[in-house]
Amino acid sequence: MRSHFCYFTSILLVLVGLAVAQEKAPVQPAANPAAPAPAKAEGANAVDNAFLQKQFGTEYTLDADYPSLAADLDGDGVEDIVIVARVKNPLADQAELDYKVLDPYDEFFGVGDPKITTQFASADPARRGLVICIIHGSGSETWRAAEPKAKFVIINLPFQHLAAKRIQLRKKKVPAIYAEETGGDQMTSVIYFDGKKYKYQPMGASMQ
Repeated sequence: MRSHFCYFTSILLVLVGLAVAQEKAPVQPAANPAAPAPAKAEGANAVDNAFLQKQFGTEYTLDADYPSLAADLDGDGVEDIVIVARVKNPLADQAELDYKVLDPYDEFFGVGDPKITTQFASADPARRGLVICIIHGSGSETWRAAEPKAKFVIINLPFQHLAAKRIQLRKKKVPAIYAEETGGDQMTSVIYFDGKKYKYQPMGASMQ
């Protein structure tokens, strides 16, 4: 009898100890499924209005409908960037911020002076003031450098989609910006850097 009594007493003491330990254990709050996830940091290639206006002036506004394109456009092994923006007067800060305004599209057809062709407003109000800003990168900071290698603004190119690819130019493949143009003929064209400026070349219309 005494052994049974000791046995049950030992079990009782163990159970009491477990109960005390559970009371002292900290209560963990239940997960809230409705709580928002922590915000993710923007990618390294993020471009905002502050960056754009630092490089090209306050006349320029980022057009978020077109993603920026990062690629080596001048063949020097350093990443460059293509930014689509809207601007009232692209020539306003050209001298102050050291960029060049180019019109390779109208130059191909005979008149390429931006002082003249900036007056060629698009017939589509939704496309007025739409330009392509290009920054040639410099050093380890590439296009993010405080003083990039070169900066260009391309005006009057009638594009609706852009992509960075290579084209066969004579016997050499060179980097270029492909443009799917506006218009019923679905024309495709490219602009490419020839070492001094950007030039335009039509690539044909859709066969469909």
